[in-house]
Amino acid sequence: MSISIGHLGPSGTYSEQAANSYVSMFLPQTQQETTLRPYPSIAKTLKAIANSQVDLAIVPVENSIEGSVAITLDMLWQLDNLKITLALVLPITHALLSKAPSINNLEIVYSHPQALAQCQGWLEQHLPNVKAIAINSTTEALEKLDKELNAGTISSPRAAELYNVPILASSINDYPDNCTRFWVLSSSGQPVTGSHTSLAFSAKANVPGALVKPLQMFAQRNINLSRVESRPSKRSLGDYLFFLDLEGDTTSPLVQAALSELAEYADTLKIFGSYNILSL
Repeated sequence: MSISIGHLGPSGTYSEQAANSYVSMFLPQTQQETTLRPYPSIAKTLKAIANSQVDLAIVPVENSIEGSVAITLDMLWQLDNLKITLALVLPITHALLSKAPSINNLEIVYSHPQALAQCQGWLEQHLPNVKAIAINSTTEALEKLDKELNAGTISSPRAAELYNVPILASSINDYPDNCTRFWVLSSSGQPVTGSHTSLAFSAKANVPGALVKPLQMFAQRNINLSRVESRPSKRSLGDYLFFLDLEGDTTSPLVQAALSELAEYADTLKIFGSYNILSL
């Protein structure tokens, strides 16, 4: 029996790096053959797991510098039956890759929007006149570099090896302690227990206290919330969804009581699962 894992491609992305780490740490003991399947976008990766085209999906959800990956949260709300089974924290070190003779020849820099933002200060200091172009992943533009000798891409040192592209500058992220949290998602199987639980809800009405009351449900039970974030519901201006990460497991009586109370208050409540967090 084989297991397939979807991730943002093409080869050389940080998502693939996280997937490889997951495979090496957890799957050798199962003696299952593993296939990594790259997808051109995070949205398509999540749709693949929702449609059972793969067994697992590994997607970025939050960066320590730039914050949440909005498309991951939005798609998780839209799609049904996806459960988080594990969180992986991967250190991120960006490099500038190009086949240009030198950094002074560059006129264009490609990369994923998160990577461009994480290197914005470096780009402004060293390449103030370069045009930054956002693409779907940190490796999507690497195949263009053979023809575009005035272009570079922000990617990983591993991608430079895979695609045989020189590194013109290393460690160009603005903050050295840069890391990204990935979620390992499944669409089937038994619920997983863990140290953290993620959920999202929409309030029945956009009224004063729409967020305060749910927060109090957890505070009164001494349940710590490690992340609170709002996202537009896409129904009307000023209408929001709320995403929460809490420290606790859904099998805990206190957590169960808080979630039961929240379910009565919320218009829609989605519990994405309990899981542990592993630093790679």
